[in-house]
Amino acid sequence: MKEDLVLSVGGSILLPEDENVSHIKDIAEVILEASKERKLYLVIGGGSTARKYINWGRELGANEATLDDLGIETSRLNARLLIIALGRAVYSVPAKNFDEAVSAGNHYPIVTMGGTHPGHTTDAVAAMLAERLHVKRMINVTSVDGVYTADPKKDPDAEHIEKMEYDRLIEIVSKGERGAGPNIVFDPLAAKIIKRANIVTQIVSGYDLENLRKTIDNEDFSGTTVSSI
Repeated sequence: MKEDLVLSVGGSILLPEDENVSHIKDIAEVILEASKERKLYLVIGGGSTARKYINWGRELGANEATLDDLGIETSRLNARLLIIALGRAVYSVPAKNFDEAVSAGNHYPIVTMGGTHPGHTTDAVAAMLAERLHVKRMINVTSVDGVYTADPKKDPDAEHIEKMEYDRLIEIVSKGERGAGPNIVFDPLAAKIIKRANIVTQIVSGYDLENLRKTIDNEDFSGTTVSSI
């Protein structure tokens, strides 16, 4: 068996704006094939669906803790959609805590989670799970093809970074959004966790499935690798 892996999968990757669920099936096929040789732990984000609920809740006067709860529940719903696509190879419900995820991993090749606690993004949950499992490598599957010096959607001069140290990632992502449902390439708390645990983290686009397969197999890929270098 090859190394166990933790994947943090952005919710918007599973449910893009056009709500085309065929992409969920395609991702499930990649995960199922990869799970034949290794154990996979998938932490699913809330994506744009969670941000809609959070924005509506904020307009209705909810506090940040309540908005976090909305995001957590949405991430678990997204995980359930992926569970349906994965079939019998996956633990049948999203694990609600790390103990449950670890226990489920003793019996299933694939385990999913959503959010866990208010104030923790699913990136942070994935990083904590990776630390708990003592894995050496984590993959962040997102809507962009890696880390840039600035937001490439807003700054045409933003430069793609292929390899970087933990501290540089922390510096870049710490300039992002705050509060429930942030839309940033990687969570600042998660960046600090992967640094302290020395977990090599690969950040890739979830739209290029062949590139995702290469990343899982630890082949040459297009994206960003974060490590101690």
